[in-house]
Amino acid sequence: MDELQALAAFMALGQEHRLRALRALVKAGPDGMASGALAGAIGVSASTISFHLKELQQAGLIGSRRAGRSIIYSVAYPVLASLVAFLMTDCCQGHPEICAPALAACGPGTNEVDHA
Repeated sequence: MDELQALAAFMALGQEHRLRALRALVKAGPDGMASGALAGAIGVSASTISFHLKELQQAGLIGSRRAGRSIIYSVAYPVLASLVAFLMTDCCQGHPEICAPALAACGPGTNEVDHA
């Protein structure tokens, strides 16, 4: 992830309903949630959640798929993991083991911290 991608992600997450929506989707796991259920989970209207989901999708943090008449949203886990890895790059003044637990929590393929 480059700096511009990280900035777009942080801008998207810099709003309380979008952060809550992303956290709810993380909890939902790979199966994701329908937009209506997500709106109910975070306490916003259908039109409000639609706006916020669009912003998260443009930032690359979530994806969507159609399931019958519903649109199901789920986290783009590789992108979220890349965002965390971006934050941890060059961390801890040459002691990457300090950052390893945070990266490991993001899942496979994120345990490496780039020291380039």
